[in-house]
This record gives sequence, structure tokens and C-alpha cells, in this order.
Amino acid sequence: QVQLVESGGGLVQPGGSLRLSCTASGIIFSLYGMAWYRQAPGKQRELVAAITKGGGTNYADSVKGRFTISRDNAKNTVSLQMNSLKPEDTAVYYCNAKFAIRDYWGQGTQVTVSS
Repeated sequence: QVQLVESGGGLVQPGGSLRLSCTASGIIFSLYGMAWYRQAPGKQRELVAAITKGGGTNYADSVKGRFTISRDNAKNTVSLQMNSLKPEDTAVYYCNAKFAIRDYWGQGTQVTVSS
């Protein structure tokens, strides 16, 4: 049974920060590329940030310089540090694990940026 469990979402004011975490079980975590996606109401799901098994990263232009993705293979976790949050960051954020043709998703966690 593969599980990706996210935590850390919530309500924050514009300019604030949140840290999302995703803990994986049922996979050999070190073999998987990890990513965070988000989906806002009425919009398509989009890639926010990704990190390879070797630690290479890439970010959506809209979050570059504000968000940081990291992984801790000893803890089977991937995190997303989100700073300088904007209302347009409001979305459900999903954790993703990919290895070859295997592709797994978490349940999603709500992030709301509002004053």
C-alpha cells in the first residue's frame, strides 16, 4: 500500500509563510523524483516545484525565488517552504512521486492566502 500524506496547509495572510511536508510509505523513496503540484478552482493542475532523486530542482516561474523544495531521504519526506505568499497561491497542493511508469499522488492539502 503506497501512501503519500501531506501536512502543513492552512490559512495565511499575504506576505506570510507556510511549510508543507509530505511523508511517503510503501516505496523505495530514494529512487523517486518528487514534486508539488497545485490546483486552484476553475484552473488546471500545475507543477509548482520538482526535485530529482539526485537533488536537482526546478520551479514554476510564478514561484521562483519564493518557494524552496527539499527532500530528506532518511525520513522519506519532501517539503515545500513557501515564503512571500500571494492570494494567487491559493490552491489545493498535491504531493507527487514518480519512478519510471509508476506515479503516485497524495490526497492534497488546502492553502489559502487571504487578508
